[in-house]
Amino acid sequence: MPDTDFSQYADLSPFELKDMLLQIAGSDHERMMLNAGRGNPNFLAIRPRRAFLRLSEFAIEEAERSYGYFDNQFGGLPEREGIVDRFHAFARGHADTEGVRFVQTAISFITDRLGIDRDDFLFEAVGAALGSSYPTPPRMLAICEQIVKLYVEEEMGGPHTGAGGFSLFATEGGTAAMTYIFQSLQANHLIAPGDKVALGTPIFSPYLEIPPLESFGLDIVDIRMDEEADWQFPASELEKLRDPAVKVFCVVNPSNPPSAKLSDACLKAIADVVADRPDLMIVTDDVYGTFADDFRSLFVTCPRNTLCVYSFSKYFGATGWRLGVIAVHDDNRFDDALAALPEKDKQRLDARYSSLTTTPRAVRFIDRLVADSRVVALNHTAGLSTPQQLQMTLFALNGLLDRHNSYKTAAKSIVRDRFHTVYANMGITTKDGANDVNYYSLVDLVRIGAKLYGEAFADWLTAGERGTEFLFRLADETGVVLLPGKGFEVVDPSVRISLANLTQANYVQIGQCTRRILDEYHAEYSKDPGAA
Repeated sequence: MPDTDFSQYADLSPFELKDMLLQIAGSDHERMMLNAGRGNPNFLAIRPRRAFLRLSEFAIEEAERSYGYFDNQFGGLPEREGIVDRFHAFARGHADTEGVRFVQTAISFITDRLGIDRDDFLFEAVGAALGSSYPTPPRMLAICEQIVKLYVEEEMGGPHTGAGGFSLFATEGGTAAMTYIFQSLQANHLIAPGDKVALGTPIFSPYLEIPPLESFGLDIVDIRMDEEADWQFPASELEKLRDPAVKVFCVVNPSNPPSAKLSDACLKAIADVVADRPDLMIVTDDVYGTFADDFRSLFVTCPRNTLCVYSFSKYFGATGWRLGVIAVHDDNRFDDALAALPEKDKQRLDARYSSLTTTPRAVRFIDRLVADSRVVALNHTAGLSTPQQLQMTLFALNGLLDRHNSYKTAAKSIVRDRFHTVYANMGITTKDGANDVNYYSLVDLVRIGAKLYGEAFADWLTAGERGTEFLFRLADETGVVLLPGKGFEVVDPSVRISLANLTQANYVQIGQCTRRILDEYHAEYSKDPGAA
């Protein structure tokens, strides 16, 4: 591909560029194509899925029991009274002991831990499995929310002492959560065209692509992580957040693609800034937090100022289920900002939400998120589908019941073993740092080149801006597809490898193929009369 102008692809989303690379990689039908561009894991949680199927089967029997007419073509709504006893009878006659045992253990757990009535839980679960009623309440099923809140609290860093309670809004994955947050911030006059939004970079590409859209018109302030400091925010970068023109700070923690969690020191530094900027609104996207050791979220360290986005997609191998939540503390900056709006804006919002209540100013920001997700007029039919909410609840219970962290330990080991495999086959020695997560790896071609062939070669790579070219050559010559680091606002030529979606043997090949292209570059460098 010597005559290709790779600069023409510089502004493409990395996920759009990936589609082009897939076509190139798949053009040779005699070799295997290896797509390590997307983060969709090839592992998934079995037990909560078994529990979902057993609950669904039991729900069908309950429906037949209450309305078994017309040769069982129709069923009816289940009855609450005695439903747990009937499930135990169902369980005794069922061959899938693992699925029913999970449900029975979950029933005992939530009664002991949360004081939830057993019949109430199972009645809600059975109704959710049938999916025959609108979600009530539309923000999230009541018992589902209690269980998922406990899971989020434990996974995001422990009890939120001093912050009071918090509420959840179940969404169609983390991407829907992102969309709803920006839309509601704008609809409620908390951001406006020309305002500044700070992004902790490198960052998941949609956070880069949404603010400049014409419908938002936001200016981006780059808060750049330091690779030399294990991808943490330097104090000089965090100082930018003291600018009162910066309305919102968005951060992905652990980061995507560097895949490092924010250290305790970095979290404290951000909290210190927030103490001086109590008006700053923060959005933290913590989808990879469950793969980190001793994870702690900004939702815990800066509770009043922070909206938390969490998705079940990656940890439980559930990207197709589209399961996410937005978490907001009951005492929060967003509601304060609504109360402080000018009267003319409040009157506009009174009109916007007047169909929901006679006291629209009392509608909390999290409930405005729900209404705005359905353009307010369809608020009564908002909410994630009830079968999705049931599966989310069972995933949460899988985490809560895993007291020895066997699932968590295995999930971490899968991605970390693949990380070391890739680099070993590049010829690079690696070690785990305290903040490393390794769901992805950001392969800095310049740094790897320097380790393999010296600084002069690394300078040659940098001068040639060969990051995009590297991806095309890798796809064309080896069938390996990766994503560009530039699409995540990475400065140096780099590529992102997902360590979640292929086999261990595949990662051996990816490491070897990456080294092969670097070797070819070094051969070109050696023949370049202009090289140092």
